[in-house]
Amino acid sequence: MAYISDSNITPRKITTARMQEMKDKGQKIVCLTAYDALIAQILDEANIDVILVGDSLGNIVQGHDTTLPVTLEDIIYHTRAVLKGTKRPLIVADMPFMSFQVSPDLAFTNAGRLLKETGCEAVKLEGATPIVLSAIQRITEAGIPVMGHLGLTPQSINQFGSYRTRGKNQDEAEKILEDAKKLEEAGAFSIVLEKIPYQLAKTISESLTIPTIGIGAGPHCDGQILVYADMLGLNIDFQPRFVRLYANLKKVIKEAVQEYGDDVRNNNFPTIDESYSK
Repeated sequence: MAYISDSNITPRKITTARMQEMKDKGQKIVCLTAYDALIAQILDEANIDVILVGDSLGNIVQGHDTTLPVTLEDIIYHTRAVLKGTKRPLIVADMPFMSFQVSPDLAFTNAGRLLKETGCEAVKLEGATPIVLSAIQRITEAGIPVMGHLGLTPQSINQFGSYRTRGKNQDEAEKILEDAKKLEEAGAFSIVLEKIPYQLAKTISESLTIPTIGIGAGPHCDGQILVYADMLGLNIDFQPRFVRLYANLKKVIKEAVQEYGDDVRNNNFPTIDESYSK
């Protein structure tokens, strides 16, 4: 496996302007999720460009089957933690289900809460309905950067009825392309494209001036994002085609904990050398 040396990674703080600069120069944008300070610090030290505090915490941290139960308070709590562990990456906070779909005014209020109460630098909204587009325009006019999200949008899972690939038929593909252009016009600084054909993602990426971030959308997006627990093999029950396993940490952690348990039961831990004396 080839690694890029730290000398080839810019130490500059990543901002929305820096992301745009990276797209313009053809430099790929590296993104992952995080939900706590410890993981966030590791990602920061590994030179990740963007950290998304995603509502995927509902699956990864809280054990829900969907992201729908995640609250704004949950996102605020975890985003605060992530900010404690980071310096370089751009931190984007997901706006959870029903925190922005009701009205542009409510979306504006909740986006403001996220920035003021966490210190994050941008928010992410799913979809491109008229309410969402109006919300993005309202939020961005107030100086809050917004990342869009199209394709498979997990907050709409009950409407879709499945996690199938979106945009495979012509009508749906044209709608996603049209929505992407509308998001850019509304003021979004970037767009996540999730689980769509790579040909469609290529067309969208070439049609927009703002960066696209792919997840299951092929190699032509301006950047890529994965849930850290998936690519590190902590969540091995979820292995779609687009997740590459870079480690099997579930196996490593399980074996380490079992060894610790054996040592405790056999009185091999702690030793006198690992103990304090008078």
